[in-house]
Formats: sequence, C-alpha cells, structure tokens
Amino acid sequence: MRQIRTLGLLGTGVIGSGWAARALHCGIDVIAADNNPAMEDWIRGSVDNAMPSLDALTADAPTPPKGTLTFTTDALAMARSADFIQESVPETLDIKHQAFAAVSAAAPADVVIASSTSGFMPSELQAGMTHPERFVVGHPFNPVYLCPLVEIVGGSATSDETRAAARTFYESIGMHALMVRREVPGHLSDRLQEAMWREILHALNDDIATTGELDDAIVYGPGLRWAFMGMNQVYMIAGGEGGARHFIKQFGPALEWPWSHLKAPPLTDDIVDRFADGTAAQAGGRSIRELERIRDECLVAIQRVLKKHDIASGATLNRFEAHLKSMAERRD
Repeated sequence: MRQIRTLGLLGTGVIGSGWAARALHCGIDVIAADNNPAMEDWIRGSVDNAMPSLDALTADAPTPPKGTLTFTTDALAMARSADFIQESVPETLDIKHQAFAAVSAAAPADVVIASSTSGFMPSELQAGMTHPERFVVGHPFNPVYLCPLVEIVGGSATSDETRAAARTFYESIGMHALMVRREVPGHLSDRLQEAMWREILHALNDDIATTGELDDAIVYGPGLRWAFMGMNQVYMIAGGEGGARHFIKQFGPALEWPWSHLKAPPLTDDIVDRFADGTAAQAGGRSIRELERIRDECLVAIQRVLKKHDIASGATLNRFEAHLKSMAERRD
C-alpha cells in the first residue's frame, strides 16, 4: 500500500466535509473536488466547525500539524494527485458510475478508490471502472470526524489487498473498521437503522406519537446503552443468570405479536409534514450548525468516558491516541 499523504475527495457535502476534517486533523493533505464551486465555502466552514471537537476528542495525544485543504472543480486533477480517493457524491447510480469511470481512468493503478455509499453494493458500483480490483465501499457515519465506525465492503472484483489497504488507512485516522463478510444492500448498520425508521414512520402515520416523543423513547432508554453495548449483548444481560438462552425463551414468543411492521407506510404529504414540523419543533430555533456543535460535544464526552474503560468507541480512541503518540515520537 502506498503511503497516504494526500486524500482525494469526490463530493464535498456533509459526508465529504466530515472525511476532510478527520484526515486534516491527522496531518493528511486533502484535495476536495466538486463540480459546484460554491461548495468550497461549505467545506471550509464545515472543517472549521469540526476542528474544536476533534482537538477535544484527542486531547490526550500529540497530533501532527494539520494537513492542507485544497479545493478544485477538476475531478481528474484530483485523481491524478491523490494517494487514496473517497467518493461521497449523491446516491444515484448513474452519477456514481460516471464519476468512477472518469476518476478510475485518471488515477494511478495502485490508488484505492472507496465509496461512502450507504446502500449500493460494491459489485454494481465497480462495473465499468478501470482497475475495479482497487474499489471498495468504505461507508462511514455522520459526523464522520467523530463517529469511528466505517463498514468496509468488497465487491466481486475487489482484491484482498484493497480490503487490507483500506482497513490500514481508515484505522490510521482513528476509525473502527468493520469488515463486512459479504455485500448486501444497505450493508449492516443502515439495514438496522432503516428498520427502526420504518417503525417511526408508521408511528407518525398512525398518529400514536410525535417525533419528539419517539426520540425520547430512544434517548432516555436504549440509546444510552447503545453508546457502548449493542442490542445483542444488552439482551444477553437482560436474560440474567440464564443469559441469551433464557432471554430468547422468555421474550422470543413476543416476535409473533404484531408489535412492528415490515414495510414502511406510503410517504404521504401528511407524514412528511409531521416529520418536518416535529423535528423543527425539537430544534427549538437552533440552527444546524448550533445543533452540530451540541451533538459533537456530547459525542466527544461519551467517547472520552468510554476511553477510561477501554470499551466500544473508547477502545478505538485509545488505539488512535497510541498511534498518534507513536507518530509523534517518530517526528521527534
């Protein structure tokens, strides 16, 4: 794997800017490409907004000098200069195919090209690429600069070397690389999240709760546990001394009860209005940037608490800080 000194970004929206902030914080230069020149102000503003939280997250480790951010509307120039390319363009198959075909023809053959796609399978994305064996899905979670999970998914043409190279790079910038065993639509985490979102939409459609009440049902209960322990382990503990087997014996029959729906309701104007109006009321007049800063402060605090116990994302942070200290010793 080539040493990653420059990360090329294809697309500079919320996800692209999150990748930029994380890489820059780790001393990696970023070339961000977007066909809309107005996105330069967006990505620079997003990076500036993210940096205080990143500095707080890694406060116990010496970080390298920040990388340099360059913006261009020439995606091919970006591809020729990057050591690793991360795509975050809109979730439209035709747009992604066009982007990958052009960029893969311009990038050196040993440059990994990764997609942030939340749902497309890598085999359908790498069709038509030059050197498709160097393509992989690297699906992150928003905000990318604070959430360490990245799902790595290879397609039918992806080489083992590419998977390994992607894992090495992502871990070097403080991420937890989840190697997905085989490609499925939506990967792993989004499939789980979408199941819950369907239930939320049904609750809105049936007028049994507001968006605020539904979020309270998560935030004050299971959401607190999910920051450090997944549902499977939570349920195992709920089984008491009998563990997972006792839990299934006790609560398994409830799976036959009509508590949940398999399909989402039709997205009528009424549901969309309830969703939009409810979340606006929850925001209480705070701007998106203000909400981002609140979210980021909470994420930093949770991870730094988990760090003390070396569990979940706290363990990832410990490994990342050890890596930063090792890199600082080499610089000295």
